[in-house]
Amino acid sequence: MAMTETFVRPGPRRRDAEATRAAILEAAKKQFALVGYDCTLRDIAGEAGADVALVKRYFGGKEALFVEALKASFRTNDLADWDRTTFAVDIATMLAGTPHDDEARTHRFQFLLRAATSQATAPFLNVLVQERLLAPMRNWLGGTDADARARVLAGVYIGFLVERLIRGEALEGREREVFIERVSAVFSTLIADPDDGKS
Repeated sequence: MAMTETFVRPGPRRRDAEATRAAILEAAKKQFALVGYDCTLRDIAGEAGADVALVKRYFGGKEALFVEALKASFRTNDLADWDRTTFAVDIATMLAGTPHDDEARTHRFQFLLRAATSQATAPFLNVLVQERLLAPMRNWLGGTDADARARVLAGVYIGFLVERLIRGEALEGREREVFIERVSAVFSTLIADPDDGKS
């Protein structure tokens, strides 16, 4: 009895839509960080290994993609994990290091800086800073004048991040020790409730 074998040719592999969208979003964050809003959808698609048509399909256009990338750059869950007892030292130690320890974090920060200095994108950033940075920070701080204290904390933190980015390398030796000590003192003061200890 003759036996016949049937070979089924596998169909073209379907690219997972969520994975493609995520790749485009990551590519957008990187390109916006390195180039700014002047980067093209073609640049982003090339970085993601996707077609420009897919970028438009998932995000509509560059402005909508920019907003989504900006939202994704704000990791508000980080604030929820902050430990008051170690916050000042943890932040100071991180700031004494090199920005290249965490390239993803550095790219996010570069993205935010570029967004802040562009007339086309600054309004979007302002809204997100209020919603995704200052509001969670205010809630985390609590206490008297939390709005103003959150704004001061954010401003000082961003300033130190800029200094670290410009420096480009980790501090060492005595300079590192003094830096961590002084910066820890600054942040300890900033997160303290001014009414604590008042009778």
